[in-house]
Amino acid sequence: MGREFMGIVRCAFLIDPKKKIIKTWNNVKAKDHALEVLDTLKKIQK
Repeated sequence: MGREFMGIVRCAFLIDPKKKIIKTWNNVKAKDHALEVLDTLKKIQK
């Protein structure tokens, strides 16, 4: 039909208990993203 679509664009947010955004991820791919979030949490907790 001549239309172009960007498709699904995922993003994720890491929010602390005080409801402050600590980190954002744009254009997230579902595969391995959870591991990246866990790695970020471990770095923050040190």
